[in-house]
Amino acid sequence: MAGAALKIERLTREAFAPFGDVIELSGAKHFGINGGTTERYHDLATVDLGPEGGHTLVNVFRGQPRQLPYEVTMLERHPLGSQAFIPLKTTPYLVVVAPAGELDVSQMRAFVSEGWQGVNYARGVWHHPLLALEEVSDFVVVDRGGEGHNCDERDLPGTYVLTRAALEAVRSARKAA
Repeated sequence: MAGAALKIERLTREAFAPFGDVIELSGAKHFGINGGTTERYHDLATVDLGPEGGHTLVNVFRGQPRQLPYEVTMLERHPLGSQAFIPLKTTPYLVVVAPAGELDVSQMRAFVSEGWQGVNYARGVWHHPLLALEEVSDFVVVDRGGEGHNCDERDLPGTYVLTRAALEAVRSARKAA
């Protein structure tokens, strides 16, 4: 398998901020509701329908597990709205992104979710389609519906590889911390 290896990073709010929101409870605004029987974690991500309007879609995506090494050969973006992925299990998954604007593969980054973390890709951010690991994984996906073309796909000028060694390096570093 030829291609440039992509370093995989731990998914954190700070590291992912240029691409959107990390959806997680740790550090989130929260308060009690329903007579104190429920804790509300509030405003976890910005749903952006763009200036063209549209309506919010709530979907379930069922991702088939990808085997590592995995070749990343394309990215997509949604120019008219954001797209949030909220896992329904605690199975880790990978996220590959590049900044909004003209596709710049030199700025491409890869992250591994702890499994319980979701992501919200900001409008126009380049990303790879769902990269489930280990098992079939379901996600609630919140994005934009309505008029207009809202999915651009681009083939990459080369092949970029996500490896088991890069994933294990992140897991080892997390255990050592």
